Amino acid sequence: MTKVLLVVGTRPEAIKMAPVARVLSQAAELELRLCSTGQHTDMLDQVLDFFNLQADYDLRLMKPGQNLFDLTSDILLGLKDVLSEYDPAYVFVHGDTLSCMASSLAAFYHGATVCHVEAGLRTYQKQAPYPEEANRQITARLADIHFAPTVQAKENLLSERIHERSIIVTGNTVIDALHQCLDRLQHTEHPEIENLKTIIAPGADIILVTGHRRENHGAGFVKICEGLKRIVQLPDVQIIFPVHPNPKVKGPVEQLLGDSKAIALIDPLSYPSFVWLMNQAKIIITDSGGVQEEAPSLGKPVLVMRDTTERPEAVDQGTVILVGTDEEKLYIETKALLEDEQRYQRMSQLHNPYGDGKAAERILEHLLKHVNG
Repeated sequence: MTKVLLVVGTRPEAIKMAPVARVLSQAAELELRLCSTGQHTDMLDQVLDFFNLQADYDLRLMKPGQNLFDLTSDILLGLKDVLSEYDPAYVFVHGDTLSCMASSLAAFYHGATVCHVEAGLRTYQKQAPYPEEANRQITARLADIHFAPTVQAKENLLSERIHERSIIVTGNTVIDALHQCLDRLQHTEHPEIENLKTIIAPGADIILVTGHRRENHGAGFVKICEGLKRIVQLPDVQIIFPVHPNPKVKGPVEQLLGDSKAIALIDPLSYPSFVWLMNQAKIIITDSGGVQEEAPSLGKPVLVMRDTTERPEAVDQGTVILVGTDEEKLYIETKALLEDEQRYQRMSQLHNPYGDGKAAERILEHLLKHVNG
């Protein structure tokens, strides 16, 4: 059997890699083990539990006050022991996190074939998003197989002289995960969702907000909060904001928005509860990459609080509008979607450019071809 190691470190990685882990684990030709670097320990464990997955290795590297230097070196050293013990032929990494970049470097040092899921996304601006853009580009130089979610991502890789034979367009695995989650929510009860139902104002237009990006810390979040305060002055609007625990997010959000009765500041949600809440929302305002990909499948217009995005397909398609941290633009675009029904319907009914929910199956198919020569 061919040994495969799949590495995740954050909750978004776990969500997007769960469908890959499921299909790889069912292949008779493969022996799969899952390694968690433990950067989002509690939130990551929730996702693994929901998808009936369990980490074979858990590095549990997150420490108070940890910086990028510490985490990068800790991942490298932690994976050294895992790779030496398990000796995988293939190592799967995902996206743009430190766990992705450092794990691909560790796998390269070990001599394993590096498989990059969600490869090829680019802004070509090293500081936006920081450090994710650099992480993606470094990983691309180390990867042997590039699973690109879109044709645009493939074109980016080709422009960087990545050989076409090593690039496979699969769609994004987050759509696989979304479909699986929606299916399970139809057949299971969830106490957290029942509690959310008590928070939602009857008859209100729900606007779901999420934010955490480093480039928005400081003045950016202050301007975002000022825009949200204006939005809830519109008739029949309620904002629900699961607040990221980072003090640079939580501090200004609670200070500026905590007194508004039309804004519900809540703790971060589990993945199934967040999917349920996305489905209840009329509009989603976010700086998250994954939400930009998921929301169009639910027919939800997205306003992205970033000046640039490594996911331009949704902007080009029209399911996403970039508003940055411009208070006025955030307010105007939200108001227009709430008041212009035809505009809202055009945006909500567009095709999702990120796939059909079968990305993980395509990844498995190509891997088996590679294994069998």
